[in-house]
Amino acid sequence: MRLPDPWLSNQTPKMRPDKMSVLLVAGMAVLVSTDANASGPFVDVRSVDPTITVELRYAGSNNFLGHSLYPVGTRALARPEVASALAVAQSVLRRYQYGLKIWDAYRPAAVQAKLWQALRNSDYVTNPEIGVGSLHSWGIAVDATLVDSRNRDVRMPTDFDEFIPAAMEPYMGSSFEIGGRARLLKYAMNKAGFRGLRTEWWHFTIADWQKYLPPEKAKSAEQVSH
Repeated sequence: MRLPDPWLSNQTPKMRPDKMSVLLVAGMAVLVSTDANASGPFVDVRSVDPTITVELRYAGSNNFLGHSLYPVGTRALARPEVASALAVAQSVLRRYQYGLKIWDAYRPAAVQAKLWQALRNSDYVTNPEIGVGSLHSWGIAVDATLVDSRNRDVRMPTDFDEFIPAAMEPYMGSSFEIGGRARLLKYAMNKAGFRGLRTEWWHFTIADWQKYLPPEKAKSAEQVSH
């Protein structure tokens, strides 16, 4: 199968139970946040597309802090529109024998505060006390990578949360395969309605993110939000 032009070129054409309540909408479980720093409702991404792989890095020790920030059993949550868009990206990737793996989705503001306290570098982590905070905390941003057709990890520009120049987009390394995968991920996410972030190849925000924020916050919000 011929790869899309953007794939070949650098040019681009969980929340604690006491914070959630559950509703049934159109036969699907919808989680409604009672956290004042979030905007629901949210859904489990895998309830929309169970073929999407999930490995929440902050639910274990494989992250830059080296310990878990989410309770056991945390799911990848997002606004329903975002979860549906991820399903679109997954369908695009399946045409090329790849799939999505979600590293992070909804992120409580309390967790964002811990990340900020640990790093305090606004190039990579948003201060939750400024503006709208992280768009992860509104359920409208995700961190994602690729897996192969058997859901196995594949080499990408860097690992998750490697805050180094190699993580910047577009990929400037020498590996054709790694660069091609990074561009394929971006292509699929763009087709599904997401936009990336210059400093993190894995971070994507739904393109119409402002409509999910309260009007008074949307006016002053910036898209650069980790």
